[in-house]
Amino acid sequence: MYERYSLILMLTHNCTMRCDYCYMGQKRDTVMPEGMACHAIDRAVRSVSDGGTLELGFFGGEPLLEADMVLDLLEYAQHQCQRRDQRLEPCLTTNGTVTDPTARIVLSWPGLRLAVSCDGIAEVHDAHRRFADGRPSSNTVHGTIRRLIADKADFRVVMVVRPDTLHRLVDSARMLRRMGVRHIEPGLDLWTNWSESDERRLESAIAALADFWGEGLPNHSIGWFDEKTAHIARLPIPPITRCGFGDGAMAVAPSGRLYPCERLIGEDRPDNPMCIPGHAAEGSDFLHLRSTLTREHEVCTHCAMEGMCNTFCRCSNYARTGDIRRPDSLLCTWNQACLAETARVLAKVCPGDMVAKVKLVEPAAKMRI
Repeated sequence: MYERYSLILMLTHNCTMRCDYCYMGQKRDTVMPEGMACHAIDRAVRSVSDGGTLELGFFGGEPLLEADMVLDLLEYAQHQCQRRDQRLEPCLTTNGTVTDPTARIVLSWPGLRLAVSCDGIAEVHDAHRRFADGRPSSNTVHGTIRRLIADKADFRVVMVVRPDTLHRLVDSARMLRRMGVRHIEPGLDLWTNWSESDERRLESAIAALADFWGEGLPNHSIGWFDEKTAHIARLPIPPITRCGFGDGAMAVAPSGRLYPCERLIGEDRPDNPMCIPGHAAEGSDFLHLRSTLTREHEVCTHCAMEGMCNTFCRCSNYARTGDIRRPDSLLCTWNQACLAETARVLAKVCPGDMVAKVKLVEPAAKMRI
């Protein structure tokens, strides 16, 4: 039995937007049957020991297109977890364009770990994130973020970082902070081509973003540097079931097919090599679906920062190299630059011993691991 288990339900392939870098495949009006979703929740609950924690995530497409089902599933999961004295940790990722009353109820659900996708300033956001009819979406998404801030909601903004948007990365982060966003989670577009020149520009962009991160400590967090801070300061890092890759984590497509990570579902074709044998509607738990594959690469074995690196993310490795065990130069460059710039900024904003560093950055570092 697991102390924690992460179940991600991709409720629909449908979406209000047509982001040109989306890795989830063709958009179509396919929705997960609610009964199948409930059965998947039952299996996840039975995989968690009494008193443990179920992380239940909703993904898409755009999950708030099925806001009524999200509410039903939240109530169902809460009831099932209470029966076994388990803690429910719900999470949801939205593009911020669905704003009907039911969606707003979901967004205000107590304890919901909410992520809103927004790439920053209008110029950057609208370059890649447009509605299905081609209209820009930044005004709508920025409006959603402002409402969440006004409602004092706890959420983070997920920013996709690409080679063509690196030069405006700090501008976008600054705009979000001025709006009142406290938690920013940049993420590299791993499905596009990054040249050697792009990787060098990435290092410069990370350095500039790290300086901006330092200016906001300890009240604002940026995920790239919060994680490295936890390693540098030797803070206790909580278990990360979201990177379990089938071991303590499962993603379910609308078809019921199983995947080790929601980012690998794509168009959910039967011949997808990352599909896990089995079906969400078959079985009583997920305990037999355990992964033993780990990162195994000779370069990593001799790397000085191996223990502070997150290239253990097998989904990211697969996206870059086609091998879940092997990172590429982009992932290594990104990790090395984030670690170096985190250490540099910490030394600048809090010179002295490590105790001072921990006290200053601990709230942010623990926030977004």
